[in-house]
Amino acid sequence: MTIEFSDRPQRIICLTEESVETLSLLGMMNLIVGVSIFVKRPVEAQNLPKVSAFTDSNFDKILDLRPDLILGFSDIQKDIARELIARGQNVWISNHRSIKEVFEYVLMLGSMVGKRTEALELIQRWQHKIEKIQKEVGIWPRKPKIYFEEWDEPAITAIRWVSELIEICGGENIFAEKSQSSLAKDRICDLSEIPKLNPDFIFGCWCGKKVKLKSFSQREGWSTVEAIQSGRVFELEPEIFLQPGPALFEDGLDILMSYFRSFQSA
Repeated sequence: MTIEFSDRPQRIICLTEESVETLSLLGMMNLIVGVSIFVKRPVEAQNLPKVSAFTDSNFDKILDLRPDLILGFSDIQKDIARELIARGQNVWISNHRSIKEVFEYVLMLGSMVGKRTEALELIQRWQHKIEKIQKEVGIWPRKPKIYFEEWDEPAITAIRWVSELIEICGGENIFAEKSQSSLAKDRICDLSEIPKLNPDFIFGCWCGKKVKLKSFSQREGWSTVEAIQSGRVFELEPEIFLQPGPALFEDGLDILMSYFRSFQSA
């Protein structure tokens, strides 16, 4: 008897966005049969069946799509993963938090779909971009101090990969130490500390809702903060900065550099 089998998954469901963009850049979008309701990158992925939010999924719809691999991210999706595994599905939940781990994730996913060489080429392109940026920022006279907020109530500061991206682009995350914690509850910050730390930039990047930029200047004691005094309070797109995948390098680096270059030339 001859048993036919495949050496790679043929029907993939992506519960978060970084896997979608990675597969797209590897030329394997054709493998994706279902995505998160939050998917924005690439644009064409928005036309695929929506099967999941970040903390809950439509399990029946997922099963109807007959996936042979389901991709998710972080411990927050452990309950979704548990239920899918109980229903006989193959699930890979990654937990990458640093730039190094993002590279490793892209390489692993590329290897799984038979695109290891292409994944390595992507990573090498991003590394070259980072090296070029670091040469530029290495001669800057002063690092801008950054307060990055990914949620407002409670105030949660940057996760590790965002903090590292800020540092790569010549900035200084005022809560760099907190960024080492993978859990959001460990990255809650005391708003009264911000005026003392006096950041040059404030970036709001709230996951799942629009940032109210005027709210920062209305916080108690914040009117004297340099970022507010100088009008350097900006909203960043969550789909670029809060997903640990290609968007960080494809667009995130350029966005941060545009802000920090203007600071150096001011």
